[in-house]
Amino acid sequence: MGNADGQTLARPDAAGALPGAGPRGRITAKAAVFLTVAFLAAGALGAAQAGTPIPTEVVQLTQFGPALGVAVVAVLWRGEIRSLLSGVLRGGARFGARGALLLATAPLIVALCAAVYDLVTGDVRFTGPSGLDNPLALIVVAQFIGACGEELGWRCLLQPLLRTRCGPLASSVTVGLLWGVWHVRVFAQDPAYAGAFLLATVSLSVVLGSALERMRGSRLLFAGGFHMLINLGLLLFMDEESGAVLPMVLFALAGLTAAVVWTLGTKRAAGPAR
Repeated sequence: MGNADGQTLARPDAAGALPGAGPRGRITAKAAVFLTVAFLAAGALGAAQAGTPIPTEVVQLTQFGPALGVAVVAVLWRGEIRSLLSGVLRGGARFGARGALLLATAPLIVALCAAVYDLVTGDVRFTGPSGLDNPLALIVVAQFIGACGEELGWRCLLQPLLRTRCGPLASSVTVGLLWGVWHVRVFAQDPAYAGAFLLATVSLSVVLGSALERMRGSRLLFAGGFHMLINLGLLLFMDEESGAVLPMVLFALAGLTAAVVWTLGTKRAAGPAR
């Protein structure tokens, strides 16, 4: 990603990997510690939420599991992790267009799957603010905070960590698979639903990985904003949380479409730069 002050970008080697995260064994250890804490903390937080008045419609406490994983890894490998996380919240004007395009992609994904759902079923799924159990403004703020809790781990730590050893597509797919498996409750659903969910997380991870590639600042804000917009769009326009297979399949295919477009666009932009 960059040096400790976040002012420069490391150049990828011939294989497309970024330097600066230490020996391979230590990278494996960091990833293993992060994933262990993220999984265990998410389970504990999910169980704890049942004893709180916090509704899951507003925020799911499990989303802060990855943030706790980052905290533990940062304590154990303080210097190296500070370098990986440098500039997470710092912005840069020249990345504004890419960030805006990333944020615009989220409602486009939701609009595509909602439109196809309406075309297939003839049923427009829309829940207005008055149909929600909680104020929309509260949901928006809480969803953004929760999304940042997730993305601090997936896109601001694990993605750059894996990126030091492999290219953007491979690291994005790997993070997407782990991110999907982390939602362990989805595997209690129909196998087709679970498979579509994994395709969706991989596709969204590829979109995020492509958009955030070489972005030295504001990674957390853009990733969290994209994640929040996806969650809000699904809450208002789709019913995939019911366990219905069709909306999840359509969401996965819409995400896959966006991932292909972003991947091709990134490769085309990288050609002249090289």
